[in-house]
Amino acid sequence: MYKYKIVLEYDGTNYRGWQTQKNAKSIQETLIAAAQKFLGGPVQLQGAGRTDAGVHALAQTAHLESSKKINPETLRIGINDNLPASINVLQVENAPPLFHARHHAVSRSYLYLIAKRRTAFGKRYVWWIKDNLNINKMQQALSLFQGFHDFASFADKRMDKETSTKVNIEGLWLKEFDDIIAVRVAGSHFLWKMVRRIVGITIEAGRDNITCRDIEKMLNSYSEAPARFTAPPSGLFLEKVLYEGDKLPEIKPPIYLS
Repeated sequence: MYKYKIVLEYDGTNYRGWQTQKNAKSIQETLIAAAQKFLGGPVQLQGAGRTDAGVHALAQTAHLESSKKINPETLRIGINDNLPASINVLQVENAPPLFHARHHAVSRSYLYLIAKRRTAFGKRYVWWIKDNLNINKMQQALSLFQGFHDFASFADKRMDKETSTKVNIEGLWLKEFDDIIAVRVAGSHFLWKMVRRIVGITIEAGRDNITCRDIEKMLNSYSEAPARFTAPPSGLFLEKVLYEGDKLPEIKPPIYLS
């Protein structure tokens, strides 16, 4: 078997997330079908992480295994020729036999985009907030999530009960681009809906509805509050999956929102 490392982007609006599932269209399933059609045989494909329904990716990473040896650039073009416009393979390279897209990832970053005005072109990719937001209070709120915490209050109840809710957040950044506010969250891994709830609570802090003390309580003991303020999936992007030696890119919104 030959193994290839794949980096791809996708618009997750019309998909039920990354992972293949019964009676629902997924990114993984669509990518496998395109690869098998081009290669003329079965393939195995695993991603570095799952994205939820409606969530996008600027640079998801996956590994593909096939019995056919092929030039990586030829494989990239061939898969893209069989994909819908909402999914695009950016890069393909040969990978070592033991490479695993998920197990070898050392960090992941997500980007959440908030629009300060109504947009005709970017509605699928932002969360439009009509209220004036206090950026300083949003930054203060984000700083509280830095480091190692129990994020039980920020995880979906349907998550596997055996999964630890303790996560190390390596960094959080907020940057303004005219009518767009970009929030980046980077860490080793994330719980189901965790990033969207961090953003939702941060927005409430920017609205002056939640204090830093309230957030500290949510981190120190279980609270239902974050679930009520879960940000919509439309503004969330898996920005990058990092491996040993990789660095985070400059924070910027996708070109169609710049």
